[in-house]
Amino acid sequence: MNKLLQDKKAICIFIVPGLLLFTFVLFIPICQSIYYSLCNYDALTPPKFIGFTNYKNLLRDDTMKIALKNSMFFLIFSCVTQLIMGLLLAGLLTNIKKGRNFFKNVIYLPCVLSSAALGLLWMFIFSPKLGINQLLQARGIPGPLWLMDTKGFITLPMWVIGFVALWQYVGQSMMLYMAQISGISKTLYEASEIDGCSKAKSFRYITLPLIKPMVGTAMSLNAIGSLKFFDLIFNMTEGGPNHTTEVLATHLYTQGFKYFKYGYASAIGVILLVLCLIMTGLINTVFKTDQYEN
Repeated sequence: MNKLLQDKKAICIFIVPGLLLFTFVLFIPICQSIYYSLCNYDALTPPKFIGFTNYKNLLRDDTMKIALKNSMFFLIFSCVTQLIMGLLLAGLLTNIKKGRNFFKNVIYLPCVLSSAALGLLWMFIFSPKLGINQLLQARGIPGPLWLMDTKGFITLPMWVIGFVALWQYVGQSMMLYMAQISGISKTLYEASEIDGCSKAKSFRYITLPLIKPMVGTAMSLNAIGSLKFFDLIFNMTEGGPNHTTEVLATHLYTQGFKYFKYGYASAIGVILLVLCLIMTGLINTVFKTDQYEN
C-alpha cells in the first residue's frame, strides 16, 4: 500500500478522472452561473453584461423575500426535527431485538420513493374535499385549508410540507445515526451498566458524544437538502397560493424556465450556493470534534 502511495503515476490515474468529472460537471457550470448572474440573458440572444443589476433587483423582489423566509424556515425546521426524530428512532431501534429490520425498512422506505409521486399523493390527502378533510367532514368537523391557507408569518401549507418532508427523510438521518451507534464498543455500555447508569444516561453521556461527528454530517446533508428543496413543494402547491409557499428553488425554476430570465435565475442560484456554503461551514464549526477511537 505504501509503495502504491509513493507512485505518482498511480496517484494521477486515480485522481484525474474524478478531477475532470468535478471540473466539467460542477466547477465550470458554477462559474458559468456566476457569469450569467451578471448578465441579461434569455438563452435566445447572447448574454449582455449588466453588472450587479440582477442582485439589486433581487433586493426589491417581494417574492424573493418570501422564498428566502420560507427556505430559512424549512432549513431550521428540517434540521431540528430530523435531528430529534432521527436520534430518537435510532436509539429505540438500536435497543430492540425483534422487528428491528422491519421497522428500519418501513421508516427508511419513503426516502427511496419518488418525491414527485409522494407530492401528488399528499396533495390529494390534504385536498379540501378529499383525504383528511373528508374524514373530518364525516364527523361534522370542518377541515382547514391545508395547502391553501395564506394567514400567518409562516403559513399552514409550509408547516404541512415540513411535516411531509420530515416523514419522507427522517429515515436517512436515522440510518446514519444507527450506523455510527453500531460502531461504538459494547464494553463502554457494559461498564456504564456495572456503574449503575440507566439507558437514558448511557445514551446521553456515551452515545451522544461519540456520534457527534455523524450528527454534523447528517445536519449538513439536511441543511443543503432543505435549502435546495424543490420537488415536493412544486408538486404539492407549485409555490402557491399567491407565492406563499415559494422557496428559493421554486422561485429559481419559475424565473428561469417559465419567464426565461436565465440571468436573474442564475443570481438566485448563486445566492443559494452561498447559503449552502455558509450553513455547511457553520455546522462543521459547531460540530467540530477531535477524532478518537471508541
